[in-house]
Amino acid sequence: MEMQEQKPFVIGLDLGGTNAVFGIVDQRGHVLATNSIKTQAYKTVNDFVDAGIEALKPIIAKVGGIDSIKAMGIGAPNGNFYRGTIEFAPNLSWGHTGIVPLADMFAKRLNIKVGLTNDANAAAIGEMQYGVARGMKNFIMITLGTGVGSGIVVDGKIVYGSDGFAGELGHVIMVRGKEGRSCGCGRLGCLEAYCSATGVARTAREFLKKSEEYSLLREMNPEDITSLDVSIAAGKGDKIALEVYSFTGKMLGEACADFANFSSPEAFIFFGGLTKAGDLIMKPIVDTYRKSALLIFRDKPKFLVSSLDDAAAAVLGASAIGWEL
Repeated sequence: MEMQEQKPFVIGLDLGGTNAVFGIVDQRGHVLATNSIKTQAYKTVNDFVDAGIEALKPIIAKVGGIDSIKAMGIGAPNGNFYRGTIEFAPNLSWGHTGIVPLADMFAKRLNIKVGLTNDANAAAIGEMQYGVARGMKNFIMITLGTGVGSGIVVDGKIVYGSDGFAGELGHVIMVRGKEGRSCGCGRLGCLEAYCSATGVARTAREFLKKSEEYSLLREMNPEDITSLDVSIAAGKGDKIALEVYSFTGKMLGEACADFANFSSPEAFIFFGGLTKAGDLIMKPIVDTYRKSALLIFRDKPKFLVSSLDDAAAAVLGASAIGWEL
């Protein structure tokens, strides 16, 4: 207790495929200061850590310097809680070909303890402590960002499995055989290849190619189309954009119907940029789930969107690791 009073803050790092967000968090779960860098802007992990340290300096200074920091927690793609490593992360240019001891690298530079877990697990922990999952002991968090991640909570605990990698639901195969899209993990037909932000943009390009129907998206270079562009077009009633979200939501609903079979969650909680499309994506998820789920699971789980803004869930979840070190 005395040590916590002397060091009243922890660092939380949400390391996403696009942005890495650093936050200083107090014991009440308030994010007091943040800074960010572009995850993919660095050729090596050493360059990334150098940039991360520079990004941390001004926000650490705001709370009295490193002597006020108890520890650091990191939520990262393919993060191994047991080893503090990122291992063969398909969406990280400097981390997809081997094992990166990121927790140890930051620990040596900051001279504090550092823990690390999967980014979706961190988001689930944050949601359980501070968001719509408060009071829940069984739920599945699905993060829809550059990739598709998941954090599975059973009886109030994150499911890590024997090696720290349990719960990679984004790499469940949805389309089998050669027709499946290539995924960054090296397999074909993964959920992530269809339902991530990049997957939505890819679906839009495919739909535009197959149809001659007018679409606002045709005014853009196909390779420049993003999931945000699809969302904006869908919001204006664009038929092809609406079909893209219907396709994406149906696949997520089918996936959730399968996921319910092994953990019987009281809720599916969705987090990430794609959730900003609102009912455009949530309605087909729920409708398809109810058509596809086993009768015993059909009407049980809630379908919720994270109540925490932007990277808050993952930053807070990552910081929670720091308090436990």
